[in-house]
Amino acid sequence: MDTSYELDLLSHLVQIDTNANTKTGYVKCSELIRKEAQELGMRTRIYDSGDHCDDKKRRPNVVVDLDVGADETILLATHYDTVPEGTGWKHAPFKMEVVGNCAFGRGTSDDKGAIVSALSAMKELSHNHSRVNLTLLATPDEEVGGRLGIGYLVNEVGVRGDAAIVLDTSSEMISIGASGVILGSITVKGKQGHGGYPHMAVNAINLSLPLLQQLRRYSKLRENIRSNVPAPPGSPYKFIRGRFSLTMLRSGEKENIIPGLCEARFDLRVNPDEDLTKVRRGFGRYFERLVRNQGVKARLDFIEMNEGYFTDPSERLVRRLVDAVNAVSGKSPPLAGELGGNDGRYFAAVGIPVVGFGPSRSDTRFHGVDEFVHVKDLMLVKNTIVNLCTNW
Repeated sequence: MDTSYELDLLSHLVQIDTNANTKTGYVKCSELIRKEAQELGMRTRIYDSGDHCDDKKRRPNVVVDLDVGADETILLATHYDTVPEGTGWKHAPFKMEVVGNCAFGRGTSDDKGAIVSALSAMKELSHNHSRVNLTLLATPDEEVGGRLGIGYLVNEVGVRGDAAIVLDTSSEMISIGASGVILGSITVKGKQGHGGYPHMAVNAINLSLPLLQQLRRYSKLRENIRSNVPAPPGSPYKFIRGRFSLTMLRSGEKENIIPGLCEARFDLRVNPDEDLTKVRRGFGRYFERLVRNQGVKARLDFIEMNEGYFTDPSERLVRRLVDAVNAVSGKSPPLAGELGGNDGRYFAAVGIPVVGFGPSRSDTRFHGVDEFVHVKDLMLVKNTIVNLCTNW
């Protein structure tokens, strides 16, 4: 199988550092994608969301259209931003290296490989008979929430389609949902004082420990909330379950100062088929009872809340994608939800059916050192898109 086009394009994308912290490579990468699509004869548009944020850094969203005159359009959601490279690489993070069937480099798996699969599929479909239009969305800022990427295109630009496929996912399953998340903080108040005079202070850490210990019970309660959505391969349960984790703890300024405040941050995961508002209210009531019982002064703040979503397996998009994966790979893929979230929530919120299928895998070290993608998965996703569109 000739993969020279895919690997050459991926190599050029990987060379551009597009980490979401600095954002320095966003313009260069978006121009590379736009130019490649135009050379393939496709219509391209750029929507820059940079004016919608305080730093005013440019955030070009690339929209690529393959219009075959069909009545329906499938959206392909990808992103070109990455996490920073980190240290300890054996393979240079920004000079792609192919070893066997693996292409190493930052972004190969998450998510520049998906951009390559999509453009390669659109290239082939431009010469073959597709029964559906395709629109590729190559966006920034997915790694920090997607509001100025897919969220901007859907909510501000008004991009719409009849179905959407999030390619920023695994090839080990077809994703039919993603978990929601509630991020927040708990601040316990004591009285700051001198370390030599503890009798004149109230140590916020000491007040927090029993409270945080009780929150471990809430974590167990969340585990008992079972979804009807199957869990992904390798999960500890057959079906997705609720989750609650304390993730950060901050207190104190100096060794000889008794802290007057102690803040804990938490991550509360909401099942794909749960009501996020009800979960938030339920946790609020639990927290209020806990504070009363502990007799402490504490405040609960919700920092960020993102809905999950669930797509019924009987949906046409799901059935057609299952058939396409089966035809290409000879295997029937499992249907499952994701333990994390993804940008599919923006499509689901406006009524667009959405699934996930992409070239990443659990072993590809996305977000880690020596990230890679299996070259065969680039081709699997490409050929699946082609089969889906020609049989739609």
